[in-house]
Amino acid sequence: MLLPLSLLFVGAVLFLNGIWMSGRIADREIVIINVVVAVITAAVAADGVFGATDPAAVKSAALTLLFTTTYLWVAYNRITGVDGRGLGWFSLFVAITVVPVAIEETLGADSLLALWLGLAWAAWAVLWFMYFLLLALQRPIGGAATLATLLCGIFTGWLPALCMFYGVLA
Repeated sequence: MLLPLSLLFVGAVLFLNGIWMSGRIADREIVIINVVVAVITAAVAADGVFGATDPAAVKSAALTLLFTTTYLWVAYNRITGVDGRGLGWFSLFVAITVVPVAIEETLGADSLLALWLGLAWAAWAVLWFMYFLLLALQRPIGGAATLATLLCGIFTGWLPALCMFYGVLA
C-alpha cells in the first residue's frame, strides 16, 4: 500500500507551499519539492495503473495524477514567472472532479481510515477551489488560501501518513 508514502510527501509539499505562499520561501526554491512530489505521485500512479486489475485501481491512479499535475504546474509557474491563471482554471476542474469522490468516500466509510479519506477529499476539493478563486479569478483570499494550504498539509497528509506508518490509522 503506497498511500502513506504519497500522503507524507503531499503533506510536505502542501506545508512547504503554504510557507512559500506566506513569503518565507523564494519562488525558485519551492520548485524542488513540487517536482520531487510530482515524481513520487506519478510513480505511485504508474504502479497503480500497471498493476490495475479493476476500474477502481485506474480511478485511484487518475485521481493521484491530479496531484501530480498540480505540483508540476506550480513548479512550472515558479520557473517561468507566469501568473498562475491556467493553474487556477485547472484547479476548478480538479475541485469539481473530486467532490463526488469526497461524497462517495464519506458516505460509504466503513472504517476510520475510510472516513478520514472522504473528509480529506472534501478538504482538497475546497483547497483546489480556493486556488481557482485566488489564481483564475484573482480574488483577494491569499491569507485564507495560505492557512488552508498549511492546514491541509498537516491534517490531510503529514499526520495521517505518520499514523499509518505507526499503525494508528489502518
